[in-house]
Amino acid sequence: MKLYNSLTRSKEEFTPAKPDYVTLYTCGPTVYDYAHIGNLRTFLFYDILRRALQVNGYDVNHVMNITDVGHLTDDADAGDDKMEKGAAREGKTVWQVAQFYEEAFHNDIKRLNILPASQRPRATEHIPEQIELVKQLEAKGYTYATSDGIYFDTSKFPDYGKMARLDISGLQEGARVEKSIEKHHPTDFALWKLSPTDSKRAMEWESPWGTGFPGWHLECSAMAMKYLGKTLDIHTGGVDHMPVHHTNEIAQSEAVTDQPFARWWMHGEFLLINDGRMGKSVGNFITLSNLIDKGFNPLAYRYFALTAHYRSKLNFSWETLDKSQHAYNKLVYLLSTWDEPASTGNADSLEKFHSAINDDLNLPEAMAALWEVVKSNDTSAVKAITIFEMDKILGLDLMRQSNSLRERLQKAGKKMDKLIGKREEARTAKDYTTADELRDKIAKLGFAVDDTEDGPVLKPIDDQLGL
Repeated sequence: MKLYNSLTRSKEEFTPAKPDYVTLYTCGPTVYDYAHIGNLRTFLFYDILRRALQVNGYDVNHVMNITDVGHLTDDADAGDDKMEKGAAREGKTVWQVAQFYEEAFHNDIKRLNILPASQRPRATEHIPEQIELVKQLEAKGYTYATSDGIYFDTSKFPDYGKMARLDISGLQEGARVEKSIEKHHPTDFALWKLSPTDSKRAMEWESPWGTGFPGWHLECSAMAMKYLGKTLDIHTGGVDHMPVHHTNEIAQSEAVTDQPFARWWMHGEFLLINDGRMGKSVGNFITLSNLIDKGFNPLAYRYFALTAHYRSKLNFSWETLDKSQHAYNKLVYLLSTWDEPASTGNADSLEKFHSAINDDLNLPEAMAALWEVVKSNDTSAVKAITIFEMDKILGLDLMRQSNSLRERLQKAGKKMDKLIGKREEARTAKDYTTADELRDKIAKLGFAVDDTEDGPVLKPIDDQLGL
């Protein structure tokens, strides 16, 4: 299995530190608003990676954090607190906002058939671990104090910027962050921010440096190392995490442990809309509920995400999503009409599929291998088991969906037999009004009637299958 390592900018043969066991950390949601479908594309990437590792025989210990603590909204450790911003928007407490949007996120994950992480620690429940990490950095001489908090001195970490390959010497004050007269260097970042003296924050904690709250990057290092050890096998995130968040995670973690923080770094690319980035900050985000309200199956969105490589940008449009829904519905319908799956699949087809997956999760090639099975001359029973084996990684829930559809079609079939018989009688009697009414009743059951020389032929109406 070869995976692209963002740290080395190359595909490398994956070997975990311990045989048959993988530690996987993924950056989770900040629960101050709904996750948009661009966010969810990244979580789908995590899920495909995890499923592929499991199919390759690895026991995966997967940790995903929940950022439910208030952090500031920009790289300068300034701006509005995201949780307080959400609370003001909705007239709720920050704790109510965090609980509501965490539940909404988990619901989205379930609807997309994403496997839940082994552990989902919340940032607010790990403040002592975060404080301890700052204390260790302080003891090793990596920190300094300003009037508003404790900062990491990036000049004391020689490899700072190796993740994003930043030209530290070329960075000017204000190029990446706001100018600060107290910061020693443009890239220094907050470990612990002090609360304002003239007001009380909704989320704040006591610390050796005063009442305040942790910096954004601190929680991932503290929780990842608590649950997975000093060095992770794989750390994942979005490409936007590379230049700041993951760069700072590496610095603070490796400064404490003197060991690599992660052996593999993997990053998913953006979902675009109208060829531009989708994001909460620009106000153009679409939620999974928006898709459902427009009649789309969440698993059709999952199918759509599988059409591109995780390291490639993917442009969203309603037209492309509609095509994905049609393709997904067709696949489920075909499976519902095939024989019961055989005991073993087509070995050559499975080898081709797994070869694509094990080449840095090459999903376009893997999906092409799946459709080759659909069009092959194998028996339907062999096709079915082959595709179900592939779906252990693709996660399209094809077995359950097709079995459910088969049961519904069997029940509908009895009704349709009677309706088709009555319609043929009406057509013979040239009672076309009644024949059309019966055609409409059949359509409501999800089928169109194609009148041929050999008699009526039923065809599924894609949009009415109710998948």
